[in-house]
Amino acid sequence: MNVLLDHLPAFRDGFLGTLAITAASAVIALVLGVLIAGFRVSPIPPLRAFGTAWVTLLRNTPLTLLFLIAMFVVPQVLFKGLSPFVLAMLALGFYTSSFVCEAVRSGINTVPLGQAEAARSLGMTFSQTLRLIVLPQATRTVLPPLSSIFIALTKNSAIAGAFSVTELFGFAKLLSDQGYAIAWIFLWVALAYLVITFTISGAFRLLERRMGVAR
Repeated sequence: MNVLLDHLPAFRDGFLGTLAITAASAVIALVLGVLIAGFRVSPIPPLRAFGTAWVTLLRNTPLTLLFLIAMFVVPQVLFKGLSPFVLAMLALGFYTSSFVCEAVRSGINTVPLGQAEAARSLGMTFSQTLRLIVLPQATRTVLPPLSSIFIALTKNSAIAGAFSVTELFGFAKLLSDQGYAIAWIFLWVALAYLVITFTISGAFRLLERRMGVAR
């Protein structure tokens, strides 16, 4: 217990850092994932090809490699002066968006084709059909896999600690370098991750109940 109490400010900063990078990356992943899923089911071939390439490239690239590219290549080639937090957020968000895309696309495929055909017969465009008809119906199917994806995102955020981002893994590394017992350090870090992941799981269960359909 003394390990935690003696370093409570550092632990608090690490916990809040993990929350911040998880939340920011989740927003990026959700927005991009839904957009790319729309590309993947689009009637426009170039958009479908772009969506397929996005998912194939990111899902088959190790996350650590994406972090290395974000930290050492992006600042040199594209954007200079971005903080490690922003770069880590982008790497996590882009990587997770490929998984969100596939979950959303699977949900879209569960909506009967007649729904889209009926919308088209009413004169709706593809984007209107997707936004107003298909996605609202697909949401109930998408929620369970999204819960697992965002829990995995929380755990993946630990990689950011190796790149000078303040989060729980960075806190554990700091105390480990100071010679504290590694078992107690990781016990508190594991409990902090459990709090975050259980909160995410509970929030998605609540959403599933609110959006559930009686059968």
